[in-house]
Amino acid sequence: MARRSQKLGNDPESLRARLLELISNFEHELNNGDLRGRVIALVPTFHALRDLGSSLIPKADAASARDRIIFYLLTYPRKVIKGDELMVVSGIGEWARRVRELRVEQGWSIVTGVTAEEMVKAGDLDLAMLGVQSLMVDDYVLLDESQDRDAAFRWNSANTIRKKKLGVKDKLLEFLQSNVGRAVTGEELRYVADGSTEWARRVRELRTEEGWSIATRTTGRPDLPIGAYVLEDMNQTPPHDRKIPDDVRGDVLVRDRYECQYCKWNHSMWNASDPRHLELHHVVHHVQGGQNSVGNLITLCTVCHHKVHRKLKAD
Repeated sequence: MARRSQKLGNDPESLRARLLELISNFEHELNNGDLRGRVIALVPTFHALRDLGSSLIPKADAASARDRIIFYLLTYPRKVIKGDELMVVSGIGEWARRVRELRVEQGWSIVTGVTAEEMVKAGDLDLAMLGVQSLMVDDYVLLDESQDRDAAFRWNSANTIRKKKLGVKDKLLEFLQSNVGRAVTGEELRYVADGSTEWARRVRELRTEEGWSIATRTTGRPDLPIGAYVLEDMNQTPPHDRKIPDDVRGDVLVRDRYECQYCKWNHSMWNASDPRHLELHHVVHHVQGGQNSVGNLITLCTVCHHKVHRKLKAD
């Protein structure tokens, strides 16, 4: 894109006036010019329009196209933004590449409409949080306003795992295990799955059918950013606990205020040297006919849960 003329000024009003002048002058080309002459005459108009769009965000706030895109998204977090909006404020044709750089290199949690829809279908994202009923391919959403500095490392790891000759579910599990205890994004998981539209369903299967403690904001970790996933530890839950429906699990956690009912531990107390998490315990043990119901389940941290089961075995 040609640089904006300093003589014209950088303020939106000066650029608007210049754009109107160019459009007005184009009438002559429409009446007298040939095809190529008309095209060439429109080039300055295209540049002026891009300059006008990029001037809407002051240079003092965002100097580059990439800066303007994240400034715009941060102004409207968790709002569905059309790709055309990002094209306007960026003022460049390669705006989509800049979005990817913001996600991959700088760690901003930007998801596309495609990824978000796949998360919705798997039950890991509620559209009500975004204030919409559906999403389109060219939609973008900044799910979290904080920047993840470790994202570049994770994307490099994702690229390595993505190329392995493994099934989608195995790739996803390996990536989650390589980041155990750390939140990863849906976009990262979709990339690891090599673009498979089934990635979100496979993550759900790892949680509900194979017993891996993969948590999201909607499945017991309200402290997590919207759209984030975390493998809480490397242990698989017993087969009978895997049958607890997500809605029942959620109701129990809400009732118990997301804290262990014995020691009162909760996720706000988490640290790397104490990587426990919350689990559900059957009051009447499952093998004794206890049901996977809200009334028969309580929330315990992993430490207290293990103590209870050790005591039961001893008795």
